[in-house]
Amino acid sequence: MPNPMLAAGPDDTWRLTHLGRLLGHAMRRFDERVLSLMAHNVEVPLALSNLAARAQVSAAHIHITRHLALEGSRLTDLAQRAGMSKQAMGDLVDQCEAWGLVTREPHSRDARARLVRFTPAGLAWLQAFKEAVAQAEEEFRADVGPEVATVVMIGLEAYAGSLGARG
Repeated sequence: MPNPMLAAGPDDTWRLTHLGRLLGHAMRRFDERVLSLMAHNVEVPLALSNLAARAQVSAAHIHITRHLALEGSRLTDLAQRAGMSKQAMGDLVDQCEAWGLVTREPHSRDARARLVRFTPAGLAWLQAFKEAVAQAEEEFRADVGPEVATVVMIGLEAYAGSLGARG
């Protein structure tokens, strides 16, 4: 007996519309919008604004902005929070250090370790990031409506929060 799915042709549209793919597209769109807003923020140091405008700053660099503690973080901890290898995070920190966003300082309790900290320019970058995220979230609410935006936020918080429970 012929396979009915093959007779009509295999249906692979699910590959384009599954939740993971949609979440990935949404995250890329959101991050690109945040970077675009940051590129045009007059409070961002001009050199950093120019890097963002020329797409030299990528969503990967946002990992540092999202995960670096205000009091500073060890590279290992920063990489773990961002879900990256220590080497990949080290490369990002090197770039951000060259751009003046962060600095590496001796750790006060561990002579072998160094802390990655925001510089004053990095703190201005962080404030611009906060403002850009707020504007991008407001644009999301305007695009999908406040009720849908609220349901999406609640659903994503619940889903993201349940990750640890599944181990």
